[in-house]
Amino acid sequence: MSQTNQVHNKRWVIMTAVFIATFMTSVEVTIVTTALPSIISELHGLAYQSWIMSAYLLTTAITTPIYGKMADTLGRRNIFLWGVIVFSLGSLLSGLSPSILFLILARSVQGIGAGAVMPLTFTIIADIFSFKERANVLALNNTAWGLSALVGPLIGGFLVDQLSWHWVFFVNVPLGIIVAILIWLGYHETIELNSKLVIDWLGILWLAVLLISLLLGIQALDTMPVFGTMLLVVAAVAGWLLIKQEHRFSDPLISPTMFKSKTFTIQILTATILSGVLIGYQMYFPIWFQSLYRVSATTAGLVVTSSSIMWLIASFFVGKLIAKFVPKQIAIALISLMLVSYVSLIFAGPTFPVWAFYVIAMINGMGMGIVVSMNTILSQHLVPNEMVGSATSVLTLGRSLGQTVMAGAYGAILNLVIRLQLHGNVTFSQVNSVISSKGAKVAVNQALIDPIILTALHMVFVGVVTMLVVVLLINVLDPNRRVIK
Repeated sequence: MSQTNQVHNKRWVIMTAVFIATFMTSVEVTIVTTALPSIISELHGLAYQSWIMSAYLLTTAITTPIYGKMADTLGRRNIFLWGVIVFSLGSLLSGLSPSILFLILARSVQGIGAGAVMPLTFTIIADIFSFKERANVLALNNTAWGLSALVGPLIGGFLVDQLSWHWVFFVNVPLGIIVAILIWLGYHETIELNSKLVIDWLGILWLAVLLISLLLGIQALDTMPVFGTMLLVVAAVAGWLLIKQEHRFSDPLISPTMFKSKTFTIQILTATILSGVLIGYQMYFPIWFQSLYRVSATTAGLVVTSSSIMWLIASFFVGKLIAKFVPKQIAIALISLMLVSYVSLIFAGPTFPVWAFYVIAMINGMGMGIVVSMNTILSQHLVPNEMVGSATSVLTLGRSLGQTVMAGAYGAILNLVIRLQLHGNVTFSQVNSVISSKGAKVAVNQALIDPIILTALHMVFVGVVTMLVVVLLINVLDPNRRVIK
């Protein structure tokens, strides 16, 4: 593809917009997870709670590769502006939601916008900075992600405790307006457009069918096992058709060529699975704290913050670690440490110390910060230069998929285990009322409900431990023993 890209005016204006946009889309996950118990309790949405996250992540995952193709033809500026406007609109609608189903639809709109914003921040940086400048600029922009992970839970907790969960979504609207104005005024590009927009529509279709069937199937397994199984079969067929389509299409959505390297494939799988582990921690640590320990949303958010701090600190050591040690050995050691820490949650009783959660969170942050950063570096290193962008997109898509699929899986596990434990004196709605620090104070039959919630949370973390075992075995099979200089 022939392309020239001239950016006029001050680059700092564009980078300010990119920084805010990165913060805005990344803080969405951490800030919402803190408010999740209150949303579930007020909207009576325990049965659909995982879809509050899954709807956002699903539409983000599906639209990300589409926007990547469109940006090469219609221009980064136009697609980026579209994404920011749609994301802001989705945020406004989410805050105005009168019901759980409306909220899920509004979150889907948010995800459609985020699918354009998140990948294009990296593309815009690549367009306006030279290769030598890019590493420092990317590191600077990653600070926005780190900042969002750090302050997101605190902002979310404060807004829930002092105002209401609605403000968790409203806070992104003015940020979106600022980004749109900065891009509109400060970013002017001239791009030689492709003569023909080539989009792998069948690939997009099969990817969408795969993801939607997979998520609906997982959600339905606890209440409609036959229907759920049928949907999982549909997902498997769609996955097979997606692979066939990508092998025969000239400009595939996801190029099979990259996956010829076993080590590259392992990096993608590792990032995908660890993202699934991450969403379990982000969603269910606050629920554990608020429903069983009766703490405020702000206090519950601090446990997520401790992980974010360790993630930020650990990521600065990745370069030195890769230079001294075999990446495979680093991954195995850290994943093993995370596995041991999460196993303790399976056996945690009602008096499990609060400080232990912070230790687990910090181990989680350290492991994720190093391993996921290594996944990014190695996946880009293992492909030709002309495929680095595609490799990064695949890694980003994998991380979105990991969170999306496992958010649905954990929700199905939680609901199924709760339903299996219900008896005459306890109803599902009563359990729903306890999944909030506010609801827990007025709930009846707390002595009967707390063990039900604790057992359900135990089984959620059995799922997390299983994921860690799988990703550990995958890395053991990695043939790459070379040290990246």
